[in-house]
Amino acid sequence: MLAISLQSGSSGNSIYVEADCIRLLFDAGICGIRAESRLAEHGRDIRRIDALILSHDHSDHIRFAGVYQRKYGLPIYVTPATLQAGHARHKLGHLSDIRYFRAGDKLRFGNVFVQTIRTMHDGADGSAFSVSYDGKRLGILTDLGHVFGELRKVVSSLDAVFLESNYDPEMLARGPYPAFLKRRIHGPGGHLSNVEAAELLGTHGGRLKWACLAHLSEQNNRPDIAIKTHRKIARPSYPLHVAGRHSATAPFVV
Repeated sequence: MLAISLQSGSSGNSIYVEADCIRLLFDAGICGIRAESRLAEHGRDIRRIDALILSHDHSDHIRFAGVYQRKYGLPIYVTPATLQAGHARHKLGHLSDIRYFRAGDKLRFGNVFVQTIRTMHDGADGSAFSVSYDGKRLGILTDLGHVFGELRKVVSSLDAVFLESNYDPEMLARGPYPAFLKRRIHGPGGHLSNVEAAELLGTHGGRLKWACLAHLSEQNNRPDIAIKTHRKIARPSYPLHVAGRHSATAPFVV
């Protein structure tokens, strides 16, 4: 398997995964031109993607889904509640090729399987994902809400992971956000902190060959702080990476 984060954070999210000639794109939070050009830099054609799989209805994950379908012809995999909320909150436009799933379903694309995992995030009907091929598993785990039982089980099965490590608790507490927003971020429907993500990997990430910290807050985190926290708590023996807020990662191999 090969994976590339095209962008990660509140400005927009999209992750490309390829295995056994199957090409999957998770989320459509960046504009089509940007996604097309970043894939082309790695020799990939957005028009050859087999499925666009949407995690939830928040703008930084769904807002360009209509463009991806109408311009590039991508079929969209989404839960009914996510699509309904997406249409209500954003101008998705006309969508014609919709393949529905329910959170918890397993999707099959040839020999590649995508296990969907219901999250506790405050979207309408959020999902995270585990992609499996040839005995290897890759996690795409962002916008989780909090650490829950199924999440621990999934992480323990993974060979590699994109995991949200959204905020540093001290930066959030001292930062400029209003109190209600701070409560949302560190509440049960918000995001994982650096500490929570590191404790999760330290306890359950024994199989990992690499981890890429994702969805870092621009106001309440920094890559160096996130890495330092994970090295202190999780003490990983594997490489740690950070997904860029405004750029793509290099391709990762699982």
